[in-house]
Amino acid sequence: MTNTDTIATAQGRRRGTYAKTEATRQAILDAALEVFSGSGYRAGSLREIAVRVGMSEAGLLHHFRNKSALLEAVLEERDERARAVVPTNSDDGASVLRGLVELAAINSSIPGVVELFATLSAEATAPDHPAHAYFVRRYDFTRSTIERALTGLEAEGRLRHGMTPHRGAVTIIALMDGLQVQWLLDRSVVDMAEELRALLMSFADIDWDADVPAEVDVDEAAS
Repeated sequence: MTNTDTIATAQGRRRGTYAKTEATRQAILDAALEVFSGSGYRAGSLREIAVRVGMSEAGLLHHFRNKSALLEAVLEERDERARAVVPTNSDDGASVLRGLVELAAINSSIPGVVELFATLSAEATAPDHPAHAYFVRRYDFTRSTIERALTGLEAEGRLRHGMTPHRGAVTIIALMDGLQVQWLLDRSVVDMAEELRALLMSFADIDWDADVPAEVDVDEAAS
């Protein structure tokens, strides 16, 4: 075998190993999300997650150093999927707000995930909680994103009189969180997406019929 063939074979092995490692890591994240959503973070065990993936707990810890690291990875992945729906880097404030409504609609199809986030965000107010720093960062990022969107709409003269970008951002987040709790308690009385859309219409002048967002594959975004 020539040196070129040897190098190509070695590179192929490395790519194969990397792909296998990534597939295993993704399987662990998917299993962890299921376990944490069903049992809660504190009750959900690494052993149960490992069993679902078909590996030992020691093998799982090879990919994630401890339970809190695994939790943060699960939460970060959910945020990545949310960013596929909400264009957080867009300069179009209306598209960001439409994305929030679309995300609320998608969340209504994944109650276990919504319950996990609602429970953890409350628990994580304790400074010693493993997800405390994560939620501080997440709320800061979300506030900044919505405030930037509303600032853009304000510059276009589309923000309602008396509303400020900062107050709007704080209020929108409070509404989304509150709607989730009410929806989890009784899904028959609250339509999260519709209620959020109604609030946003009172905040900003957005033509929802003209500004139709691109269709999102709900199954893909929620998976």
